[in-house]
Amino acid sequence: MTDPGSPAEATAKRVTPFELFFDLVFVFALTQVTRLMIDHPTPAGVARGLLVLALLWWAWGAYAWLTNAVSTESRAPRLVILAAMAAMMVVGIAVPQAAGLNALAFALAYFVVRVLHLVLYAVAGGTLNRAAILRLAPGNLAASVLLIVGAFVPSSVQLGLWAAAVLVDYGTPLLTGVGGFTVHAAHFFERHHLFFIIALGETIVSIGGGVLIAQRITPISALGIVLALAAIGGLWWTYFDWEAQVSAQVLSNTTGASRAYLARDMFSYLHMPLVTGVVFMAIGLEHVTGHPTDTLSGLYRFGLGGGAALFLVSLAGIRGRRGHRQRLDHLVGALVCLALIPVAGYLPGLVTLGLLIGVLLVVALVDRTQASTDPPIVGATATPAQ
Repeated sequence: MTDPGSPAEATAKRVTPFELFFDLVFVFALTQVTRLMIDHPTPAGVARGLLVLALLWWAWGAYAWLTNAVSTESRAPRLVILAAMAAMMVVGIAVPQAAGLNALAFALAYFVVRVLHLVLYAVAGGTLNRAAILRLAPGNLAASVLLIVGAFVPSSVQLGLWAAAVLVDYGTPLLTGVGGFTVHAAHFFERHHLFFIIALGETIVSIGGGVLIAQRITPISALGIVLALAAIGGLWWTYFDWEAQVSAQVLSNTTGASRAYLARDMFSYLHMPLVTGVVFMAIGLEHVTGHPTDTLSGLYRFGLGGGAALFLVSLAGIRGRRGHRQRLDHLVGALVCLALIPVAGYLPGLVTLGLLIGVLLVVALVDRTQASTDPPIVGATATPAQ
């Protein structure tokens, strides 16, 4: 077996079609989260949507770590993951009523997803991975139990239990550390890069939904479609043209326990707000394509400007974690996107979207032109939590 820390490891393990098949349920789930927030555009509704998104991301990330250690070419792991896929489909279907009629179904299905992950990891992950996952198991199970308890309490208490579940899930790896997990770098970063494309795909679905609301395609709505796709292209370009490549190379060059900590921080943690920003932008883009000449209100202008800002701040965080000095383009770009939130209340949606595209493209171009000023790509060091 190839050593996960060796140079040859970079080509030893890649993402399989089965893993991409598994990810399809998350396309549906992300669409449901977007719909949940659009249907409940209140602070409480957005908070619930964010918590559900955080739970979905952590569940997906858990299986990304699992399939990094366990081959999906064997029948038994495939059957277990297919069962988890079925449970996750139930989770996705339950999302719109996860705080109400389907609260118990949502919580129990999520519990099944997490238990199947732990069992397969412990049985097939190897000795080192088994010890590492068993350290995380109490926190993972406790978070799922909090969701189940939340199905039997008033909505205000339920929201607090959901928040507690997210804190337990995300906090456990910080408290226990991730030493002992073996990480195959090429597979790990490819998995996360592909999930980012899935998030962009969900955004494209939202564009289609906005056009369906309008029903008739006019020259103005066609322009809205073009600009919305340009915005998604700007996200893709900003992420993949430079930042994703460098992060992947740094992970590959990092060895030993430091690689697991870097994978946790740079991908499991910092890609969560990155994806959240894309989901928020999907909300704004759907409204712009459906009502291109209207000004943006409330959730929609926050989704467009705030989502783009969160995306750029996440890239800055990833850059900092991998050890490169911070440049101003991401942070200044994020501030400009935030400034567009109040401005969007006075401008047609198409104009706001055009300004946002300009910000993303400038950031992408600055990234590329200043790439030569970065230090040589080497491995990162860990800051392990003990």
